[in-house]
Amino acid sequence: MNRSTAPANPCEQALARWCERCAPHPLSVAVAYSAGADSTALLLAAHQRWPGQVVALHVHHGLQAAADDFELHSRRFCEQHGIELRVERVQAAHEAGQSPEDAARLARYAALARMACDLQADCVLLGQHADDQAETLLLALSRGAGLPGLASMPELFERAGMCFGRPLLDVPGSALRTWLLSAGHAFVDDPSNTDTRFTRNRIRAVLLPAWETCFPGFRPMLARSARHAAQAQRLLDELAAIDLAFTGAPPQIAHLQSLGRDRQANVLRHWLRTGAGVSASTAQLDQLLDQIAACTTRGHRIHLKVGPGHVERIGERLAYTSAL
Repeated sequence: MNRSTAPANPCEQALARWCERCAPHPLSVAVAYSAGADSTALLLAAHQRWPGQVVALHVHHGLQAAADDFELHSRRFCEQHGIELRVERVQAAHEAGQSPEDAARLARYAALARMACDLQADCVLLGQHADDQAETLLLALSRGAGLPGLASMPELFERAGMCFGRPLLDVPGSALRTWLLSAGHAFVDDPSNTDTRFTRNRIRAVLLPAWETCFPGFRPMLARSARHAAQAQRLLDELAAIDLAFTGAPPQIAHLQSLGRDRQANVLRHWLRTGAGVSASTAQLDQLLDQIAACTTRGHRIHLKVGPGHVERIGERLAYTSAL
């Protein structure tokens, strides 16, 4: 099939819908461009929507031999289509206790935010699609995650001082590849995506095909579940803000004790996340709730490790003390 008879890029409608929901006013946008299929289709759709205004951002992680080839392909593709390209090389080596994936992700977002800020862009668009959202939800379920994990990937969020958007969360990855091939657009395949040592890749290779066999067209259903979880979490955050205004920040123990256990747990999670930037595990939170319930005397001591620090009792209130 030649380009004149190729179907429309499925990213174009998805991007238009995302703009209606998340960005009704004109934006100065950049696209995170890895040279893979997903970011290639998104970059072309953004370039079609905002011709001459979109900048492609490529992060060179240096973690595999093919990284130089990815950068070279990116430069040639953007030159071919008249798209400005910015490239930043990062050191994404992981530290002790940190997974390589987490280290690479943090380095990538920081680099994208720096490049976008330099360009004075309003938002960086990311190419994660419906398959990625399904993988994220299944991964969260396998880890026993709560609502924040089950909400999976938001379509709009902020990190490192920059706004990021995911307009393709309802678009299957196969639709993107089919369109690129039919239209004759080149892209690269990252060999690490087939390495089944990584949990997400095992989900992609084994679980998603099994779900497709049992429940054809399941991806929109999982995406809907993720949206429901995100909505429920937003409501819990609103309730936590109301309860935190009542208990004080840091919370007064007596005021916490006047709330039910579930509301105590909700407001404590919110306080720790917004006030200290840490998250308590389920076991830690249960232990903290037990200690709060047992705190009936002036001399009762509360001291519990959470993240890099401790939650402790100081007078009639809780406090978080970081060890960093």
